[in-house]
Amino acid sequence: VQLQASGGGLVQAGGSLRLSCAASERTFSNYVMGWFRQAPGKEREFVAIISSYGGTTYYANSVKGRFTISRDDAKNTVYLQMNALRPEDTAVYSCAARRFWDTISTMIRSSEYNYWGQGTLVTVSS
Repeated sequence: VQLQASGGGLVQAGGSLRLSCAASERTFSNYVMGWFRQAPGKEREFVAIISSYGGTTYYANSVKGRFTISRDDAKNTVYLQMNALRPEDTAVYSCAARRFWDTISTMIRSSEYNYWGQGTLVTVSS
């Protein structure tokens, strides 16, 4: 599975951005999709995941209520709508895919994902 993330940019605090991640895989709907981010000097951290076919989502506490993950299987694309952005949201955001749903404690670990996009930079100015 090849993943291509896009949509990053510079935005003021309180603003919004929508990230997209396009997949090459024709069976995209069968994959669990996740978003992770890595801020400068920090480790990569979990942001959000969505189950295959989109029935279940899960968010990091830091983004819950502000970010929404969704998917359009007809377009082989997963989205991350980010609202009320804060300077601490500044990071490189990457999408990732894995074949099966598992426990949350497993799926929030980046090592549990087989496929990764290249990342897109989001910068939030204060």
